[in-house]
Amino acid sequence: MSEAQFLTGLSAVRCDVDLSPLTTFGVHAVARFFARAQDDETLVSLYEAARRDNVPVLVLGGGSNILFTRDFDGLVVSIASRGVEVVDENDDYRFVRVAAGEDWSAFVDDCLQKGWCGLENLSLVPGTVGGAAVQNIGAYGVEFAERVSEVECLDSVTLQKVRLTAQECDYGYRTSVFKTDKRHLVVTAVTLALPKVFRPVAGYKEMQAYFADRTPADARELAEAVKAIRRRKLPDPKEIGSAGSFFKNPVVSRIKMVSLLEETPQIVTYPMAGGRAKLAAGWLIEAVGMKGKRVGDAAVYERQALVLVNYGSATGAQIKALADEVVFKVKRRFGVELEPEPVII
Repeated sequence: MSEAQFLTGLSAVRCDVDLSPLTTFGVHAVARFFARAQDDETLVSLYEAARRDNVPVLVLGGGSNILFTRDFDGLVVSIASRGVEVVDENDDYRFVRVAAGEDWSAFVDDCLQKGWCGLENLSLVPGTVGGAAVQNIGAYGVEFAERVSEVECLDSVTLQKVRLTAQECDYGYRTSVFKTDKRHLVVTAVTLALPKVFRPVAGYKEMQAYFADRTPADARELAEAVKAIRRRKLPDPKEIGSAGSFFKNPVVSRIKMVSLLEETPQIVTYPMAGGRAKLAAGWLIEAVGMKGKRVGDAAVYERQALVLVNYGSATGAQIKALADEVVFKVKRRFGVELEPEPVII
């Protein structure tokens, strides 16, 4: 198959595109083919062309949750759809449909400007709305899953449109059905149920310290607190390449938690239902001496051990090797397996 054959009828497709400007890690990787899908019809056409010529497809949102360790010998499709509209409301909720290609952080800010609450804890999270639906983003006590009503998708196998309820998305901690047994579904739009009454979620230690135990007056004030805390801890991906938190906070059984606390009483744990506990991955990484560790331009961020960064010219393979070292040392010391959040190609 020649490039000319693949490009027939698809003038928007480009060849040999550097993906570094399209990901927050900023590592160099080349896609054999690249295109932007601004609507469902274009997305279907791209899948049809790729299927015809046996070209693998990788869907890219905001590039904030992916690490390329090599070039991609296929078609990278950037979801670039736009649109926000109120589709329904009742006494308690406002239902807002958002296209998958909308920038998440900008969308949250727009909601706050309109006086809509419910997403303030998720301020400044990078990526797109579609990516938020796949990853089930969460921050400071609120998860995307708590606000979603419906997710619209394209089935990349049948090329038919599919709608999933929040329950059908099978959301869990930083995961969803889109990352497990329904990877063939591409998120195209999301309908969120935004509460009309502001109920602050400010129980995290950092939030309590910020407000000195008082209650935030409104959603905007809480959002400003979230932004201040995030900027203090996390690098701006426009200045330093990163994908935010690189590792999930591991969840362990009650027996394992008791064992860990007996050996290391100062370990940071968060109780969960069923006797399980979530461990602070950043604390584990710092405890094994990896915070601030730098190999060339790949590093564990000195302000937050959960974050791996690219200080300029690190390759994806170098960042992956550093991540592997972190995983190995934490496993050897604590017997706990850290799991990366980003998709690693």
